[in-house]
Amino acid sequence: MDRDTAGEAGTAGAGQLTVSVSVSALGVVMRPEGELDQDSLEPLRAALDSALLEAPGRLVVDCGGLEFCDSTGLSLLLRSQATAEEAGGSLVLVAPRPIVFRMLEITGVQEVLRVYDTVEEALRQPEGD
Repeated sequence: MDRDTAGEAGTAGAGQLTVSVSVSALGVVMRPEGELDQDSLEPLRAALDSALLEAPGRLVVDCGGLEFCDSTGLSLLLRSQATAEEAGGSLVLVAPRPIVFRMLEITGVQEVLRVYDTVEEALRQPEGD
C-alpha cells in the first residue's frame, strides 16, 4: 500500500512537506520531502501516528528528501521513536542530507535514533538492533 500526504503551509511550495508511505512485510517506509519544521510537520506527524496505530513494527523514515529539519521536527521523530519502542517496534532514519545529519549530531539525536545508509539496510536489521 502506498499513499501520499501534503502540507498546506506556504506559497509556491515554500515550507511545504510531502510524505510518501510504503508498507511491506518488513516495515513501513516514509519519505518526507521538503522542510520539516513547526509550520510543516503535520503530514509527517499524521503518517507516523497512523503507522504507529496500524502496525507499530519497524518504521523507516527515509530522510534523503528532507532539505531542513528544526527542533520541532526532531522532537516529533524522538516522540514517535519512544512510542514505537513502547509498542515493541522501532523507528530508524535513512540517508539524511548533510544539513539534517549535522542537526542530528549537534543535538545528540544520532546517539538515540539509529541512522542507516539505505532503506534496504534499515529493513534488514532485526528489531531492537
